[in-house]
Amino acid sequence: MASWQRGSPQDLNAHLPRILLLLALLVTSAEGIAFSLKECVVLQSAEGSTVSCHRATEFPSPLPADTIHLSVEFSNLTQLPYSALRACPRLRELHLSSNRLQALSPGLLAPVPRLRVLDLTGNALRGLPPGLFRASAALRTLVLRDNRLQAVSARWLWGLRALDHLDLAGNRLRTLRPGLLTGLRALSTLDLGYNLLETLPPGLLRGPRRLQRLHLEGNRLRRLGDGLLAPQPFLRVLFLSDNRLATVAAGAFRGLRQLDMLDLSNNSLSSTPPGLWASLGRPARDMQDGFDVSHNPWVCDEDLRDLCRWLHANRHKMFSQNDTLCAGPEALSGRRLLDVAELGSL
Repeated sequence: MASWQRGSPQDLNAHLPRILLLLALLVTSAEGIAFSLKECVVLQSAEGSTVSCHRATEFPSPLPADTIHLSVEFSNLTQLPYSALRACPRLRELHLSSNRLQALSPGLLAPVPRLRVLDLTGNALRGLPPGLFRASAALRTLVLRDNRLQAVSARWLWGLRALDHLDLAGNRLRTLRPGLLTGLRALSTLDLGYNLLETLPPGLLRGPRRLQRLHLEGNRLRRLGDGLLAPQPFLRVLFLSDNRLATVAAGAFRGLRQLDMLDLSNNSLSSTPPGLWASLGRPARDMQDGFDVSHNPWVCDEDLRDLCRWLHANRHKMFSQNDTLCAGPEALSGRRLLDVAELGSL
């Protein structure tokens, strides 16, 4: 055991400056140096300064003029000064998660036109001011997860020409308007999971040129119609688990020939219409990341033949095989769908 570990408190105090120096060295990069800014740590490098503040009592000021990465998290901030970012025009990432922000000023982001990432996870936002992103043509990632949004307006999103990732999960959204994504041509990931959505307008996904990931899990959706996914033939990942889906239209997946992951688990599906699975998986191609249709009340009768044939052909990509069971009829209740499909019992 080292002497400072078994010594008196006075011995520890004598070594304290050395300990603090070692801690400082741990956060110093090969090309930068760390120092303090009132409840924050600043790491300077040739590229610019990174400022990290946790549990700060107020927004840090003054910020280094070369700040490129700013994190003020777990700090219980309820508002930001209008001019909070004026001193750091080179800012590329802004992380404000786990505060108590209730509103943002319309001009907050105007001084930082190079901003690429804005993370507002876990605040108390009920809306965003129109014009907030007027100068945010470079923004690629916008995270509004776990706030109190009850609606989203297309006006909020004006100016986000380069946006690639939009996360609206964990809010209180009940409805969405057609045309919401019209201006988001570059969007590839949309997360609407764990809201209160019961229906989705057919024109919701018009706008993005190449959407690849769509999260709709954890809502209250009862039906998936023909037109929703049609504008996005390059979709690769689709999460629909933990909804109340009882009906999926025969053409819902038509044209999705690039789909590599589908999760329909934990819904209320008892059957699917003929032709639904024709464009997915084999014989055309493997779904690279697999699929899950478990924890649905499947009725294993002649109406399920199409699905059973498809399961048999794609069983090597099927998740939760032991939890994908027949709920009826009584003679087959509790049997695995895969076993029924392979035995040709229907």
